[in-house]
Amino acid sequence: MAHPLKIAILISGRGSNMMSLLAACEAPDFPAIPVIIVSNQSDAPGLQAAQKAGITTASLVRKDYASRETYDNALNDILKKHGVELICLAGFMQILSKDFVEKWHNRILNIHPSLLPSFKGLNTHQRALDAGVKFSGCTVHYVRYEMDTGPIISQAVVPVLEDDTADTLAARVLMEEHRIYPKALKLVATGTVYVEGDRLISKE
Repeated sequence: MAHPLKIAILISGRGSNMMSLLAACEAPDFPAIPVIIVSNQSDAPGLQAAQKAGITTASLVRKDYASRETYDNALNDILKKHGVELICLAGFMQILSKDFVEKWHNRILNIHPSLLPSFKGLNTHQRALDAGVKFSGCTVHYVRYEMDTGPIISQAVVPVLEDDTADTLAARVLMEEHRIYPKALKLVATGTVYVEGDRLISKE
């Protein structure tokens, strides 16, 4: 097997998707290894969870930097310092600048709690309920500067039940997020999927 891909996981909160990725990476044959967890919130519970797992952590808080450009430069420097080859966004609630996204073109993954291209942005579960859709789900995709766009790697579908609330739907979707994000990372890390132009190519 080729050397495992060095990944950074970016979080803002409790990091439940981070934990599913870390658990997958513990398998000796998994093709990726976490080298740093970065949060834009210094008190994110996910930082403590990562430290307990023995992973290096850093917090970069936007208000500590004069501009978005200086913030993104600091983030880029820390990722480079740790030899990061791929970034996994896992509930990272901050928009990345166009320059940063272009620097890391095709090397940033994100998970979004809807079946993209439907319900981009926030409050996805309530919006899905309000729209009366029968199915919702989650999507792992490559990141582009435009929010919640980019080639789709994997999706999982969850039925919307008659008595669902935003919270009950969110809980079922989150279970699927935890399942498909490690699988999508494995596909990328092994080169089983890759991007040509803006199309996902699969060798499967």
